[in-house]
Amino acid sequence: MPSILLSGPDTEPITLDEAKAFVRVDGTDEDGVLADLIGSARVHVEAQTRRALITQHWRLVRDAWPPDGRVAVLPAPLRTLTAVRIYRQDGSTDAIDPAAFVADTASARLTFANGAPPAPGRAFAGIELDVEVGYGDAATDVPADLRQAIRLLLAHWYENRGVVALGQGVAALPETVAALIAPYRVLSL
Repeated sequence: MPSILLSGPDTEPITLDEAKAFVRVDGTDEDGVLADLIGSARVHVEAQTRRALITQHWRLVRDAWPPDGRVAVLPAPLRTLTAVRIYRQDGSTDAIDPAAFVADTASARLTFANGAPPAPGRAFAGIELDVEVGYGDAATDVPADLRQAIRLLLAHWYENRGVVALGQGVAALPETVAALIAPYRVLSL
């Protein structure tokens, strides 16, 4: 039951200038490294929390509808359902109107509003749901704790970017990063 990124964020939660100020770098020599670290830190925080920070578009692929009719959407938070397709046995598709689903943005779940949705014709990857997820389009839409976690993580990686020899360990990730993202983690049961 994969989730496939269709289009990533148009911006990052932290600007290059914010990153440079945080790690106290002047000049432009390190701009490329810092820009890469910003993106890597965002992706790491998103992976740890199972959340999209800035608006993104994802495709959820399912074999069948859940028995309770509620489809969990990850990454969260859910903004809107944009498209639904059911595959027939011959590989053709039938579109289902996204308005036929109730989008519960608080719990990041989709529920078919009128009874049971039509079953797919093929046994594997017969359902595709395209969703928009994320806190919003601007960096200021992202919770401050998650933005701070990104700052701390990129600073840690910036300061510990050397090659590690066999038998040597690199400093552990800052505990503050884990503490900042812990309330936002989406856990599976």
